[in-house]
Amino acid sequence: MAQPNNAAAFGRGHGPRGKVKLSGNEKMVFRRLMKYMFLEHKGKFILASILIIVSALASIGGSAFLGIFVDSYVLPLKGQADPDYSAFVGALCLMGGIFLAGALCTYLCNRIMIVVAQGTLRRLRNEMFSHMQTLPLKFFDTNTHGALMSRFTNDTDVLRQMLSQTIPQLISSSVTILGALVMMIFYSITLTLVALVFVAGMLAITQSLAKRSGKFFLGQQSSLGAVNGYIEEMMSGQKVVKVFCHEEQAKERFHALNEELRRNATKANVITNVIGPISNNIGYIQYIVVAFVAALLAMGGTWAAVSPYGWIQGLSGALSLGAIVSFLTFVRSFNMPIQQITQQFNSIVMAFAGAERIFEILDAVPEDEGGNVTLVKVTEEDGEYREEENSEIWAWKVPEGEGFRYELLKGDIRFYGVTFGYEEGKTVLHDISLYAKPGQKIAFVGSTGAGKTTITNLINRFYDIQSGMITYDGINIRDIRKSDLRRSLGTVLQDTHLFTGTVMDNIRYSRMDATDEECIEAAVLANADPFIRNFPQGYQTMLTADGANLSQGQRQLLSIARAMVSRCPVLILDEATSSIDTHTEALIEKGMDKLMEGRTVFVIAHRLSTVRNSHAIMVLEHGVIIERGNHEQLIAQKGKYYQLYTGAFELE
Repeated sequence: MAQPNNAAAFGRGHGPRGKVKLSGNEKMVFRRLMKYMFLEHKGKFILASILIIVSALASIGGSAFLGIFVDSYVLPLKGQADPDYSAFVGALCLMGGIFLAGALCTYLCNRIMIVVAQGTLRRLRNEMFSHMQTLPLKFFDTNTHGALMSRFTNDTDVLRQMLSQTIPQLISSSVTILGALVMMIFYSITLTLVALVFVAGMLAITQSLAKRSGKFFLGQQSSLGAVNGYIEEMMSGQKVVKVFCHEEQAKERFHALNEELRRNATKANVITNVIGPISNNIGYIQYIVVAFVAALLAMGGTWAAVSPYGWIQGLSGALSLGAIVSFLTFVRSFNMPIQQITQQFNSIVMAFAGAERIFEILDAVPEDEGGNVTLVKVTEEDGEYREEENSEIWAWKVPEGEGFRYELLKGDIRFYGVTFGYEEGKTVLHDISLYAKPGQKIAFVGSTGAGKTTITNLINRFYDIQSGMITYDGINIRDIRKSDLRRSLGTVLQDTHLFTGTVMDNIRYSRMDATDEECIEAAVLANADPFIRNFPQGYQTMLTADGANLSQGQRQLLSIARAMVSRCPVLILDEATSSIDTHTEALIEKGMDKLMEGRTVFVIAHRLSTVRNSHAIMVLEHGVIIERGNHEQLIAQKGKYYQLYTGAFELE
């Protein structure tokens, strides 16, 4: 049975007008990012920070030396009949060396931060992918593949820009602002106060705009994920779109999602893009005003004697030309980092939005392994079992008291009054009781949605039951670790999936230590060997894009061969031959009969001819077993199964 479509999207939800609210935990996100940077790259990050500080101090030192250079080396040359340029050239080289040292430190820092950023993103991607392997199926049922892929691509890319550029810029800006402010105060308190008035206005405007645009950046990232998800869905289902002539509807839906992305991106970027120009213009006005006041101060007593504003001189005193040059340079040094930070604001907000979406995956609750019963290989000596890695005998290792006991893996599965629903209040299976002894073939028959696939999903513990009990060799499956439970089950799904790799690799996927001979034998039993050998490279033929160069039937045959290699004591065949013609199916059944020997088999099939030889056939309707028995018994009852088999009633 197909799982329900949960409309509740994972992550941030959209409000009534499509706006997305920031979570208010930016500090926490920043701390977590810093932790990731320090996990593997603490030394590199510290070295980069030192280089940033040296570069900033070199810039401040160069600006300070610029005033000395003007007053002590440029102005004295004026009016000399035979000027000596040796001191001038030496000072010029010294100033150039200071700036060159700063530039070299900046270059080395950028190189190091690229390494740090890429290493941090590699770790984040690794952890995201590893964590996703631990998440339950429900997580993937409620998230589109494209939206999840967007976390690995778009969200990590915006983080890259922040880690490699913005964070170094913040460190450099902090040092530069602090150093420039100290030097400005040293030169003139009056001019410093004049400059800070404009800075306060600049920060107030920036903060106001930042609050307005921040929420739209998270919306932009969410909308981008939705667009990617829809594109991925349409690409994989393009054949269905064309068959039903839904091109126009597909375009309309994409245009709607794309328009939502445009709105969020426009609202976010329009606001942040005006921050830079506003800051720059305020900076220009500030520069002009400071230069004007500095010029007045430079006039000293002469200007004060003819001006009613001579009190300024009393506050600061006259300034030399070199001091004015240095001060104006410090003003630029003070403003430029602030302007650079404001220009980086959109990158910062987008990075926080991307980081939140990444951490949402990392914080998703993993699937509970559940239970302490494990699956091990054993050998028997004098009626006692002991673990042996090279053995072919599997057993359950069951904790008992302070030790363990071993139960041989047989494949005895039983349901006792099982009730289950995917969602609370919506029951799918009602009081299901059945048993499958080792070596028996149990078939499930019923209309679509009757609950057939749900039963097999519960055996795998893809979902846990609300009431009742399922046992495996007498052990409650809740007590068995899920990974060990699933290792004992071989499954062939109706929707097959092949991985990028050779045909041999895909057959071997269920048991990685299987030999080539075992894989070929399984392909022969599954009747896949003939078409495989027709490939130019045979079993070494590369498959890509989920086996796009194969027919659906060929893909299903490879999936059956993969299950045959697994040697699991329990097989679950969910419409395993639905895409195969009846002649090929008859050939496969002979191989399947050999495969099923000694194994417990659960079969879901619409073709009733494939379940005639089952030990028991369960007829389900609306999550209830309405009939059970073998083929002859059910025909004799002349109930629902009889109607289905004789054609009086057809499966939907």
